[in-house]
Amino acid sequence: MIRRWGIRLGFSLAGIAIGLLLCTALLSSFSLSAAALVEATLLFWVVHIVVQFIALKVLIRQPSVALAGLLALAATIIALLVTNAVVSGMHIGGPSSYIPATLIIWACIAVADFASTRRIREDRVERRQERRNR
Repeated sequence: MIRRWGIRLGFSLAGIAIGLLLCTALLSSFSLSAAALVEATLLFWVVHIVVQFIALKVLIRQPSVALAGLLALAATIIALLVTNAVVSGMHIGGPSSYIPATLIIWACIAVADFASTRRIREDRVERRQERRNR
């Protein structure tokens, strides 16, 4: 279980970092210094997890897939707002920049989540085959 949690954590942090880097590369009004990347990634991850937990576990009892996706998108924009306000080496120029930045980061997190789930499944299959071969 700790291994699965570690895989999810690693992929999630990588997805956020890649999303932030893509925003820096693709959006002219989005800037992030190299030193702020680590701080922004960690803060974004913490805020995103907290907002998603509150939204999924406290506010909504049985979310549908579509509602869970919308909540993830909302958690992403809230985490982006908080991270931009706290991290001094990060700057997003204007409200119109938040929409593409949110979509880019959200997509990177979704891909990272898919990749982590796939990696966990591959690990399970490998362990089962190892047990059968013993």
